Amino acid sequence: MAGDAVKAKNGAMVAYEGDMTFKKMTGGGDGLRGMVTRRITGEQMTVMEVKGHGTCYFADRASEINLVNLQGETLYVEASNLLCTDSALRTGTSFTGLRGASQGNGLFTTTVEGTGQAAILSDGTAIVLRVTPQTPLSVDPGAYIAHTGGLRQHFQSGVNFRTFLGEGSGEAFQIRFEGDGLVYVQPSERTTIGGDV
Repeated sequence: MAGDAVKAKNGAMVAYEGDMTFKKMTGGGDGLRGMVTRRITGEQMTVMEVKGHGTCYFADRASEINLVNLQGETLYVEASNLLCTDSALRTGTSFTGLRGASQGNGLFTTTVEGTGQAAILSDGTAIVLRVTPQTPLSVDPGAYIAHTGGLRQHFQSGVNFRTFLGEGSGEAFQIRFEGDGLVYVQPSERTTIGGDV
């Protein structure tokens, strides 16, 4: 950093060189409105602002870190998978419906908007998959991390009579993405409601 700032998950700094200041930001750094929205939606993330001159290193539980360059678009990401963002990027929340519920993350997800970089976390090296109108994509809710672009998503169930007899594939629920954009998935699955069916 050269006098600029980043917003990062509280406690994610592991080392720094140079002159840095660290300040906890209330309600995810988006003021009173952001704090109220996050409390209502349950998409809560404690954020700190890091300013200074030098190099700051961030990490979280030895997770892989993936940089996403945003050019005026929106990144939809689970709060637990967001490590840090350029300070110019705005964060908020978005309704996810059944997708979030199937992941066990609630009905809302974090949005990051504007121009700059965001660092997202994955359990293992993230796989970035392109979705086009000709190639829709189905993703296990436990492997989903984030997405960008003009994507529509809906929840689909593979639950049938065979599932209840114990002969199902084990992939009871999926998120289907259609449109044009990128989806980030991890080569590992969180425990989800679908995993219990």
